Amino acid sequence: MRGISVGRTALAGIVCALAMLAGPALAAKRVALVIGNNDYRNVPKLQKAVNDARTMGDTLRQLGFSVMVAENQTRQDFSQTLLAFDRQIEAGDTAFFFYAGHGFEIAGQNYLLPTDVPSATEGQEELVRDASILADRIVERLQNRKARTSILVLDACRNNPFERKGTRAVAGGAGLAPMIELPEGVFSVFSAGPRQSALDRLSDNDSNPNSVFTRIFAKELLQPGENMVRVAQRTRRIVSEMADTVRHKQVPVYFDQMVDDVFLNGLAKAAQPKPVPTEPAPKIAALTPVAPLKPPSNEALNAPIANFSRHNGGWTVVFSIADPALGISWRMDESGEFKETGFLDTLDQRTRKRMPNPAIELSADAPASTIQMRYVDANGEMKGPFPIRFDPDAALIRDQRKILDMTATSWLSFRQFNGLLVYYTHLMSYRCAIREVKIGIDSSVPDRALKMPPCDPRDPVAIPSNATPYLKLPPATKTVSVELTYRDGSVSEIKSFRR
Repeated sequence: MRGISVGRTALAGIVCALAMLAGPALAAKRVALVIGNNDYRNVPKLQKAVNDARTMGDTLRQLGFSVMVAENQTRQDFSQTLLAFDRQIEAGDTAFFFYAGHGFEIAGQNYLLPTDVPSATEGQEELVRDASILADRIVERLQNRKARTSILVLDACRNNPFERKGTRAVAGGAGLAPMIELPEGVFSVFSAGPRQSALDRLSDNDSNPNSVFTRIFAKELLQPGENMVRVAQRTRRIVSEMADTVRHKQVPVYFDQMVDDVFLNGLAKAAQPKPVPTEPAPKIAALTPVAPLKPPSNEALNAPIANFSRHNGGWTVVFSIADPALGISWRMDESGEFKETGFLDTLDQRTRKRMPNPAIELSADAPASTIQMRYVDANGEMKGPFPIRFDPDAALIRDQRKILDMTATSWLSFRQFNGLLVYYTHLMSYRCAIREVKIGIDSSVPDRALKMPPCDPRDPVAIPSNATPYLKLPPATKTVSVELTYRDGSVSEIKSFRR
């Protein structure tokens, strides 16, 4: 069974900043565990999971990870391997876990199946639970080891491995359950969406040794200057297009609980200095030669950025600084005293000193302005002030659009109450980023506009009491498609939701 979906989760806040305050440079080291299970004894064997693990191991080594590769793990082997991985992780590390093999969902929880998992039939769910590894527990272990950044990649979405002709299988279906409420500091990628199965190959003539997902994901990880969101988005698009060629639905999903960008292969492309020409450009008669551009200064390259997040009480602004910092201060506009942000109860592994608080709070009615931010670097020198533009209208749209992108599987939900209803409460909650919502009933072409109340910037997430966040459907409805047009004019992918 290769497929996992993600559902709604808590929004990013101040604590998220601890995971990526200063990007990858903050991590003490990079460690990875990759596991591939092919040789199942009591459920169908797999062909490419071991190759997928080996490919991912080679890829992560190129990215500077210390990699443990484990193959064909029994339950006891799996436990010992996880224990050995625990011992490799120290506070502040970047930890990467990759699993290829069978996975299974029971009562909303996802389990990774060791090679000696027993065959099970209806009513034997506890047998499977006891013999398997709970996926949520792996995330918890990484958090307990105080990994600063945790990346979880599961290529584990195949069909129910317990299905047998002539018997009633353990309850479960294609795809795994949404992993709701992942903790801060976790970025997860899954090979297929809800109720989807992942392809090992495109056809009988497909000789690639890796699954469709892993062959693309490993390649995208090595693209220089791309953050993990971009890697996941490109993987999703390419895998989806490849699956479409054989009329199969496979759309990988990702969940980003990081406040700042995660880069595994170099700085962001936009942050890299342009090369300076070594030869003067040809002169044109009667024109004054233009002096060659100077490369940007190190201070300009390392200028902090800010992430704005709206909540009921106002705004949380999280600063991201590339350099180690001993202190952070700020003020609004050009006048007034700089205010210190204070410190967190954690040590920065680079400076061996308390980490400055990277976040400030602004009131809900804060006007558009410029935040002047400065920091003290590891040598005790004051850097800045750096101007950071705060536009509450634009920030609200960006923040809500990011949430909508992360929680696409929660846009619609079905309910039975005096008939069949489809709720779009989630879309209504983040309507400030949306210009129009269209749906299609039993159609892949959305052609019907949903009524949305106007955005209220003073309380943007609240749904008015007179709003109706649902639509009554014909009883025989099977699917509803949805397409969003955002405030900036861009249009989302068409998402399909099945009852």
